[in-house]
Amino acid sequence: MSTRTDTDPQWKRLVAGGSGAIWVATLVLFLLSPVVAPGSLEYAAVAGMLPFASILAITAAGQTLVIQQRGLDLSVPGMLAFGAVLASGLPQWYGWPPVLAIAAAIVAPGLAGLITGLAVTRAGVMPLVATLGMNAFLLGLVFKLSSGTPAGAPPGLADFTKSKVAGVPSTLLVAAAIFALAGFTVQRSVIGRRLTAVGVSERASAAAGFRVGLYQTAAYGGAGVLYGLAAVLYTGYVSTPPLFFGDSYLLASIAAVVLGGTALTGGRAAVVASGIGALFLTQLGQLLRSMGLPEPTQLIIQAGVLLVVVLIRASIPMIQRHFAHA
Repeated sequence: MSTRTDTDPQWKRLVAGGSGAIWVATLVLFLLSPVVAPGSLEYAAVAGMLPFASILAITAAGQTLVIQQRGLDLSVPGMLAFGAVLASGLPQWYGWPPVLAIAAAIVAPGLAGLITGLAVTRAGVMPLVATLGMNAFLLGLVFKLSSGTPAGAPPGLADFTKSKVAGVPSTLLVAAAIFALAGFTVQRSVIGRRLTAVGVSERASAAAGFRVGLYQTAAYGGAGVLYGLAAVLYTGYVSTPPLFFGDSYLLASIAAVVLGGTALTGGRAAVVASGIGALFLTQLGQLLRSMGLPEPTQLIIQAGVLLVVVLIRASIPMIQRHFAHA
């Protein structure tokens, strides 16, 4: 029986973590899409889908960092709404330069994530409670800052997020750069390996001399930065984001992480595969809408497809063990 070593190709390390099923499922989905709904893979349709897939993918990357540390981030709606209201509202309501507003929209959710991480690691608050409390605080802050009225994105941000480079949406290029960096950091760097070790066992990591609380807090802070970046891209692409648009990204981000192969029990994180899970979910939703199915039917089909993919993912290790001992 063969084992994976540090000499394995980097692409294998980036998609490690039981994530093979989502890659196969995504390929099958794209192959079936033009058969089920002709025109669903035309350039206009794909170009319109990819920005939203990129935004969900970046959000899922943040959720992956928290789940790796055996948490579940329920602050996603508040983080996204907070980032969006800063990116759009600070220039419009307070006269901030757009560049500073965008920086604040990325940094401020990161600081909120650090506060959540400190509540978990220092105060011993359960991750679900800490993130739910932060979500409520941020949503209240959003309503306070906006007075219930959304603001428009700065023109420069809107132009960038809607632009294309050689036909490729700029949002996709940003997401690709983020995932290249995140994938390398999580799978290849010392920091990534220690994050994995802390997620697997806090006691063993502490015994090895790792600063467990520091790494866990950093994971929450990093997640907040990614949420802020996703919020900025969403703000620019839709121009006037609804105040509470982040609600639809909570369960979707968790589903993308689970589909990607990151276990809810913590440990190794398949960050890149979480992005593929986001692409799968976005394309599946677009395909069902293009078929003209009623929304209840769409939800039933999406749930069924997700269940099948998860079952396939769970069966792969058993099949591998069977053939390894055959």
